[in-house]
Amino acid sequence: MTLYIFPMSLKLKFELEFPIHASTSMLFQYISTSSGLSEWFADNVNLRGDKFVFVWDDSEESAKLVSKKNGERVKFKWLEDEEDEYYFEMRLLVDEITKDVSLIVVDFAEEDDMEEAKMIWENQVNALKHIIGSV
Repeated sequence: MTLYIFPMSLKLKFELEFPIHASTSMLFQYISTSSGLSEWFADNVNLRGDKFVFVWDDSEESAKLVSKKNGERVKFKWLEDEEDEYYFEMRLLVDEITKDVSLIVVDFAEEDDMEEAKMIWENQVNALKHIIGSV
């Protein structure tokens, strides 16, 4: 009997920074609440306990809110990746000197999908900027 072991697909971590002209308190509502996320991140987002259900067209994915620091960051873990170390995080960064605000996104993607994943984030954050008038 021969045992074949197929390697799991390896995802690589990436980080993107988006300058946004808005207050951190307003931005935090858009990255941490189901109603805020529904406005720019997904077609609809429902909260069921500590589980966020994201809906795009006819697909639905669930993520658990792993950590949250008010006014600063949220970290989610897709339930399909629960056994892995993969997550996605959105952090608000304020430059101490200029007081400029940036949204930092940390996510994971397979090497072949990296550019597409980055482009999706860019499109979504552009939608957020448009909604809050920071274009």
